[in-house]
Amino acid sequence: MHIELTEMLRCPEAHREEMLVLSTGEMRDRMVRSGVIGCPVCHKEYPISHGIVNFRRSRERVSRESSGPRPVYVPPSPLPSGDAATLQALLELSGPGGYVVLVGAAVRQSERLAGLMPGIHFVGVNAPRELEERPTLSLLYASEKVPLRTAMARGVVVGADLATSPWLVEAHRVLLRGRRFVVENEEPELPIGLLKLAAENGLWVGEKR
Repeated sequence: MHIELTEMLRCPEAHREEMLVLSTGEMRDRMVRSGVIGCPVCHKEYPISHGIVNFRRSRERVSRESSGPRPVYVPPSPLPSGDAATLQALLELSGPGGYVVLVGAAVRQSERLAGLMPGIHFVGVNAPRELEERPTLSLLYASEKVPLRTAMARGVVVGADLATSPWLVEAHRVLLRGRRFVVENEEPELPIGLLKLAAENGLWVGEKR
């Protein structure tokens, strides 16, 4: 996890948003490889291991070495793996700075997007297990809520595997107003407050009002 992302994190418990406290263990340049994130409101602690912050409930946490529970079926992405340029165009971002949040299988696009969008940091939530953090990518595990502060993302992409109502609601919450919302599903059950721009080729694209 990039150390500067700490100020954008939030505890997933149902209480007010408050800046979390980071206790670092191993650091590699600006990336935190191990440590603990603490919540000053409810006093829960969340471990950082192999650079990934694990906000899952204790009984649901799995290490990178464990296979852990996997979905029976993961819908394939409608976006070809090499077509990050299409995704870049849909997000309609210009200029460096800020964060783009990728949820589920959409995190696989992060490396290609980083090459097309320099200066933007990507945050992957519940990424496929084979992916690892990079200087341009921080990884988080979560159970039901995206552990990020409200209205902090310049863009959001939700993968087909997590294009369900709870995750879509959370993705909408973290997105800045006027920014793009992309879902790998042409007919998702979307929260209110999104203006539909297009739905074709397996993708739904909208804007937060």
